[in-house]
Amino acid sequence: MKAFLPIYRNSINQMLLFCILTLAVFISACKHDDDSEYNPTPYEIAVPKFFPTRMNIPADNPMTVEGVELGRYLFYDGRLSGNTEPEKQMSCGTCHLQSRSFECGIDHPKYTGGKTFGISGLPTPHYMLPMINLVWNESGYFWSGSIWKDNPNASQRTLEDIVRMGVTAPHEMAGDTNKTKALIQSIPGYPELFEKAFGSHTVTFVNISKAVAQFVRTLISSDSKFDKYMRGEQQLSTQELNGYVLFMTEEGADCFHCHGGSGNPLFTTNLFYNNGKDSTFNDSRDRYSVTGDPTDMGAYKATTLRNIELTGPYMHDGRFKTLEEVIDFYSEGIIWSPNVHPLMHHAFDGGIQLTSSEKDDLISFIKTLRDETFLTNPSFGVPDKFPDGTKAP
Repeated sequence: MKAFLPIYRNSINQMLLFCILTLAVFISACKHDDDSEYNPTPYEIAVPKFFPTRMNIPADNPMTVEGVELGRYLFYDGRLSGNTEPEKQMSCGTCHLQSRSFECGIDHPKYTGGKTFGISGLPTPHYMLPMINLVWNESGYFWSGSIWKDNPNASQRTLEDIVRMGVTAPHEMAGDTNKTKALIQSIPGYPELFEKAFGSHTVTFVNISKAVAQFVRTLISSDSKFDKYMRGEQQLSTQELNGYVLFMTEEGADCFHCHGGSGNPLFTTNLFYNNGKDSTFNDSRDRYSVTGDPTDMGAYKATTLRNIELTGPYMHDGRFKTLEEVIDFYSEGIIWSPNVHPLMHHAFDGGIQLTSSEKDDLISFIKTLRDETFLTNPSFGVPDKFPDGTKAP
C-alpha cells in the first residue's frame, strides 16, 4: 500500500497538470478566436482644409469603419422603432433627408410645411435643425443646447443620448429600447455586424446608439462653391463677392459674428442668441430653460448656413418660409427688447436696413454654401438593402 501511494499521487498530479494545460490551450484558442473576430478598422476623419482639428468624439465610442457601416443601416431602418408593420415604422431617415441636408425640408411628402410629428401623431416641439458637421459641435444639441457633454445636471449629453431620445420620445418613434433591441437582434445579418463593430453578437441599445452616432459624425460638408473658392479652385461672381463682403462686415449685413465666415468654415459659432424675433418669451424650450439666466430668454442656437437654401422653414418655430423672408427680417424686422443679444448691433433701428440689391447680393453669396457633394454622397444615403436582404425604402 505504501509503495502504491507515490504512484497514485504521481498519477493525480499528472492528470491535474494535463487538465491545467488543456484549459490554458483552450483559453488561448478562445482568446485568439475573439481577437480574430473583433478587430475593427479605425475610421479616420479627414479634416477638410481650414476646418478645426478638434472633434467631439467620446472616448468610449471611437470611430470605426464597421461601426459607421452598422450605423448607416440603423439610421435608415424603420425597424429601429421596434415595429415590424411598415405603416408603424419610423427611422431617423424618415425625417432627416439627405437631399435636404438631413433636415425635413419645407416640401417633405409627409410633413406639410416641414413640421414633423411622431408615430403617435404628436408634433415635435420645434422645427428641425440639420445634421451637418456635428462632429465639431461641442456647445450642445437642439435649439436650446439642452444636451451637451459638460452638463453636470443632465443624464443626456451626447449624440448617443439623442438616439435613445429619438426612439423613446412620444413625439418621435414613441418606442421602447428593449423592444427595439430585441427586434434588431432577431433580424438576420445584424448580430454579425454588431460582432464586427463591437465584439459581440448580442445587440444592446448602448451599441445601437453608438453605431448611429458614429454614422452621424461622418456627415461632413466641405465642398461647396465657397469652399472651392477658399481653396483656390473656383471663382465667385461679382454678385457673390459683394454678398460675401456684406456678410463679413459690420457696416454691411453683419452676419459673421454669429454665423462665422472665412475664419469659421462651419458657418456657425454653435452658440445661442436672442436675435430679436419677439419682445415677450413664453417658450419652455429656449436657452433660458437650460441655463436659468434671464439674459437667455428667447435665445436659440445659430444654425449653420451650409445648405441653408434647402433647410427651410427657418427659425425654431418655422416662421419664415424663404431666405428672402429671413433677410427681410434681419434688414428691417428686428424687435428690440432688453434680451436682444449685444451682437445684434442694429436692433435699435429695427435691422441693418439693406437695399434691394444688397439683399440680392447677400442671398447670392449664401447660396454658394450649397454642397452638392454632401447632398449626393452615396456613403451618406439610403442603402440598397438592409443586412437581411430587405430592400430599403
